[in-house]
Amino acid sequence: MKRVVSAMAMLGLGLTAILAQAGAPGATPDPAASWNHLWRDVLIDLFIIGAVFLAAGLYWVFKYRATSEGQVGDAPQLSKLAAISFAAVPAFLFMADDFYLAAKGWTVWNEYRNVPRNALEVKVTGSMWTWSFEYENGVTTIFDPDSKTGDGLVVPVGKPVVLRMNSVDVVHSFFLPEHRVKEDLMPGRVTYLWFQPKAAGETIATCAEYCGNRHSFMWTKVKAIPQAEFDQWLAKMKQGGQGA
Repeated sequence: MKRVVSAMAMLGLGLTAILAQAGAPGATPDPAASWNHLWRDVLIDLFIIGAVFLAAGLYWVFKYRATSEGQVGDAPQLSKLAAISFAAVPAFLFMADDFYLAAKGWTVWNEYRNVPRNALEVKVTGSMWTWSFEYENGVTTIFDPDSKTGDGLVVPVGKPVVLRMNSVDVVHSFFLPEHRVKEDLMPGRVTYLWFQPKAAGETIATCAEYCGNRHSFMWTKVKAIPQAEFDQWLAKMKQGGQGA
């Protein structure tokens, strides 16, 4: 029995290592797509497990129901091997499934935390209750949710963008729903996240950590534009005195 348990453990660990390495970097990964894929696998997994247990439960309820008043059922006596098998086989199947999902989750986590070398860096400052963005050439932008004015975060399409973030007052959380990524900001510490816009368009970023009475107003535009248009915008902002 000890040999069987050891073999199961080694197989599970080996499966974890193989699956974790399956996401080895080649081209720039897409964490948002990987997250969507993982979430789909989790939902499928839960549906299949639920369906199997529901079908088994209904089968047993109807097959072994009492057919007369006062009827008492009698279960067959299981051998030691049968009893162990009924416990070990389902446990191994569930653990193998858990190892598989855990390995995929670890791969997605690594994608989120490993910033591509060619990423555009933008400094983000969170304060009650606004976001400000500073680019590498000193240009700073802010979006005002009340008047709907300001550029907010402008990024080029197809290029990874890393946000280096800190807070000047309380804990905030920068959340990009479209890109499936969120990270907290806190005073005295620089945190980061990265994402890669795939198509031109406008989305939003919002604060996902309650930070005061105007927390719900702490959101900003995120505009993705073609690289050439982004370069022109950045140069125009610099010439217009928007730099620090």
